[in-house]
Amino acid sequence: MKILHLLDYCGVAVFAVSGALAAGRKSLDVLGVVVIALVTATGGGTIRDLLLDRHPVFWIADPLYVVVIIVAALLTIPYTRWVRPPTQILQVADAFGLAFFSIAGAQVALSAGHSGVIAVMMATITASFGGLLRDVLCNDIPMILRKGNIYATAVIVGASLYVAALELGMERVPATVLGMVAIAGFRLGAIVWNWSLPVYTLADDEPPPPNRNDRP
Repeated sequence: MKILHLLDYCGVAVFAVSGALAAGRKSLDVLGVVVIALVTATGGGTIRDLLLDRHPVFWIADPLYVVVIIVAALLTIPYTRWVRPPTQILQVADAFGLAFFSIAGAQVALSAGHSGVIAVMMATITASFGGLLRDVLCNDIPMILRKGNIYATAVIVGASLYVAALELGMERVPATVLGMVAIAGFRLGAIVWNWSLPVYTLADDEPPPPNRNDRP
């Protein structure tokens, strides 16, 4: 099995778990769990393929992705009934999903002959847009937009390291490991130690001073 497909299968499985957990927190039924898992796991890759004009999109070309997603989502339900997941398990699952999916997205762009900049952009879209759609459907503020949250930033850093390593002559497998470790490390560090980006705040406009000539 090619490393690209292996990363994709791992990525959709982990994102399916995160989608199922998000659906469970909203008390959705089994169909709702499967739908949220499918959207989470395929959303970013679908947008990537459409932007890169890849037809058919990855999960239509290989329906095994859909099978992996559904199985992962359905297995999450009985597991979480027996073992109560920690509060941050959704974020941890998302971190590993980011690591798997990001590098797969970058590899797709590079294989299509695009530049390193486009590869990093496609990695970010592949990894983060499924979670964005999941959070929107679950009526939550998307993780990618939460204040100071290191999310897409971790993808940008890890994907950039991956592309740079390839440019410097590193073999694909160690470059892949380097990128994935960087992404998962940054994201998990943000979860555990509350790393965050600086927040830009623009003060509200102050009311104009009173005009001394305006007297009652």
